[in-house]
Amino acid sequence: MTNKKEALDRVFHALSDATRRAIVQRLTEGPASVSTLSEPFGMAKPTMLQHIRVLEQSGLIGTEKSGRVRMCAMKPAMLSDAEVWLSRQRTIWEGRLDRMETYVKHLPAKEKKNAKQRRKT
Repeated sequence: MTNKKEALDRVFHALSDATRRAIVQRLTEGPASVSTLSEPFGMAKPTMLQHIRVLEQSGLIGTEKSGRVRMCAMKPAMLSDAEVWLSRQRTIWEGRLDRMETYVKHLPAKEKKNAKQRRKT
């Protein structure tokens, strides 16, 4: 369980940065080199490599070096784990919100009943 939690922590940390989210989005189209990935951002290669390293450590992407070119590709399994976690959270919160909605709908009737009881006493 702890390993799963730590893995999810790494995924959410990796996705907390807009640049890394954009890299993941681009890699959903297919593998790309680090140079190709860095083009839209206009950032130095070492800075891009830091982002790539975070994504790789999270398990969201894999890299392979062929000569002087480092290729990156998506590894969707970790993204699926995060999606499952988010889905469970959504289910919990939807249930809570449904119960709150029911409570709020019945609140005026309860207040009216309580007001009548206060007038009687």
